[in-house]
Amino acid sequence: MHGGSTETPFLFFANRNACHMNSQDLKMTRRTVLKTAAAASAVGAVPGLQSAVWAAGSDKPELEEVKIGFIPLTDCASVVMASVLGFDKKYGVKIIPTKEASWAGVRDKLVNGDLHMAHVLYGLIYGVQLGIGGPKKDMAVLMSLNNNGQAITLSKALADKKAVDGPSLAKLMATEKREYTFAQTFPTGTHAMWLYYWLATYGINPMKDAKVITVPPPQMVANMRVGNMDGYCVGEPWGHRAIMDGIGITAVTTQDIWQDHPEKVLGATDEFVKKYPNTARAVIMAILEASKWIDAGLQNKLKMAETISAKSYVNTGVDAINQRILGRYQNGLGKTWDDPNHMKFFNDGKVNFPYLSDGMWFLTQHKRWGLLKDHPDYLGVAKQVNKVDLYKQAASAMGVPIPKDVMRTSKMIDGTVWDGKDPKKYADSFKIKA
Repeated sequence: MHGGSTETPFLFFANRNACHMNSQDLKMTRRTVLKTAAAASAVGAVPGLQSAVWAAGSDKPELEEVKIGFIPLTDCASVVMASVLGFDKKYGVKIIPTKEASWAGVRDKLVNGDLHMAHVLYGLIYGVQLGIGGPKKDMAVLMSLNNNGQAITLSKALADKKAVDGPSLAKLMATEKREYTFAQTFPTGTHAMWLYYWLATYGINPMKDAKVITVPPPQMVANMRVGNMDGYCVGEPWGHRAIMDGIGITAVTTQDIWQDHPEKVLGATDEFVKKYPNTARAVIMAILEASKWIDAGLQNKLKMAETISAKSYVNTGVDAINQRILGRYQNGLGKTWDDPNHMKFFNDGKVNFPYLSDGMWFLTQHKRWGLLKDHPDYLGVAKQVNKVDLYKQAASAMGVPIPKDVMRTSKMIDGTVWDGKDPKKYADSFKIKA
């Protein structure tokens, strides 16, 4: 399917009745069921009909249990809540959330089949696809799990020297020469790209002017506490945790770098999706329902924070989670604000669509920073990796809105606009690069 359609055919009830139906009959069955499901959504019926539709006949999930890896981060919430609240059972599967120690571990277990799917970094999936983030293997992005909600933290020691944002950090690094160390979570991942983009915006070349190390998310705070780094980019709650512990300050949120940016995705190997398309679709539907539930209101968010703070999931105090998921921010220097662009899991369905332009953006940054030596086939790779048709099937059956375009336009912190139309030109346009 290189560069081609990723569509999985609808196969309603075909296993028992195919020998008694002609192709026209099957088309009618498909159309009738879709109309019925759509009507149920329209009148606000309980979604049981849709789940029955997708769990019946040859559309029944091929696997009963699905192991989904996650890293202890706030944005694993939709995977966890789909399991805890039983949304998975409605769609004929049982999600088994599996806690992992590092993104490299998630990558290895996905590639070798120890995990079926994972809550995973967008850029990790693309890195594996092109063989620049570990072993080369065809991968799949099934849906986006969240937008926004990461942050860049600077140490209290830097803040004491008045380095509290991009311009002041650049000034300090120019006047007080030494080796400055910054941490990200995976070389091709989102946090590396947010960190590099932000530093470069203020004239700091992350490849020449600083030392960049890789640290698993839950270990960021401990490493900063003992002085191993000057700053880091990571997902919550490890930005807010540094403020609570008095060891760091928030210099910038990632939504200030790119409002409504893509963050974690539901990832799998391409091989898994081809072998178990019904299972993949069922999991998308369960996680979509959990995403919608999380974003439905204050009480749901607080219940989510309480649930995922447990030792088996994120393993931190609920207070480290429950402020920033509501958009209540403090920077550790006395400033507080309400940010409407905080972490979103559903946002009326806008979050979850796997836009091709989102995947392509990571490739442009991989090229910018020398991770890719040559320009890839940006659009071709994105079409292969992002399972847009499979997502559309799941979203349509649930009445979740689907955008008209597989591309979207975004304005970045440095004023540049990304729309996916000319990725080669965009990747080459940056003054600061590897």
